[in-house]
Amino acid sequence: MSDAIETIRSTIGAHDVVLFMKGTSEQPQCGFSNMVVRILDHLGVEYHDVNVLADEDIRQGVKDFANWPTIPQLYVKGEFVGGCDIVREMFQTGELKTLLDEKGVAVAA
Repeated sequence: MSDAIETIRSTIGAHDVVLFMKGTSEQPQCGFSNMVVRILDHLGVEYHDVNVLADEDIRQGVKDFANWPTIPQLYVKGEFVGGCDIVREMFQTGELKTLLDEKGVAVAA
């Protein structure tokens, strides 16, 4: 499991925005992952997706890493933002765009 944690840590460190999700951004495998993909795509955010279904150690490791039981999980500049409900709420209130702006992440919207 420590290898998975190290992989997660390095992935988050290597990309400004990381989405741990079920499936890929091109083919989400659950409605919650699809919702976050649609929000990020709507905002025009470049992000790195990690398909947790491809690796059970990463799937469990990301839950342990964030101490958060569900997937998807969104990270911005190394900081855990939340899962689908939190991301959706932040998007609806404008907080997500504000956070991305404050962190220096380019958005098209």
